[in-house]
Amino acid sequence: MVVSFPDTQLRPAPGTDARRILIVGDEPQITQALDNGPDVGRYEVIIAPDGATALLLAASAQPDAVLLDIGLPDLPGIDVIYGLRVCTSMGIIVVSGQSSSADKVAALDAGADDYVTKPFSAAELLARLRAVLRRPPGSGIPSTVDVGEYRIDLDAYTAVPRSGKGRAPHFTPTEWQLLVPLLRNPGRLVTGHQLLREVWGPGSEKRTNYLRIHMVALRRKLEPDPSHPRYLITEPGLGYRFDR
Repeated sequence: MVVSFPDTQLRPAPGTDARRILIVGDEPQITQALDNGPDVGRYEVIIAPDGATALLLAASAQPDAVLLDIGLPDLPGIDVIYGLRVCTSMGIIVVSGQSSSADKVAALDAGADDYVTKPFSAAELLARLRAVLRRPPGSGIPSTVDVGEYRIDLDAYTAVPRSGKGRAPHFTPTEWQLLVPLLRNPGRLVTGHQLLREVWGPGSEKRTNYLRIHMVALRRKLEPDPSHPRYLITEPGLGYRFDR
């Protein structure tokens, strides 16, 4: 592929099944992680120096995931996230030196899938990238999702044992409202603010105790060991994630 934008690099990886990764910003540690880590050869890397170029490349090159350093010279990183989300459902991982919960929540609410704080280890970044790439292609909108021993139909709002034996779990309307956005976005962090607004409406963002109470109930119904959740994962201070 030939990229016609100035100051942009395309470095094809050797594998024919390589996943295309768009790196936005000047962060050598990110490219070093992809070049030298255990996943070497799995990625085709495109590098964009600024937000405007990144938005153009996202539309034309159609990468599988974006690693976005939000300290950009031309556009606020949050605006770039919004712009990326308009045209694509690709995975977006923010890489930032800003570590406050407010910064993380703002990025995640804008549509980022994950947030990595500098300094970071190459192993952590690659693990988070692999998690984002495991999401179903085209969008995390599956209609049927397996969670442990249960098969959940998100359109019919039903849950049944996968084995055909045993009792089906019963979810309250509120529990369904919390469960559906998590299961429709496997591997993606859904912020507490998003869940509170969706279920209890605007102005409820500080009622985090509501989430804790209902997540405890969901884990009791779905997790093999509710005290050590495998599927419904808490990201402290940020929100929740459904891991397959």
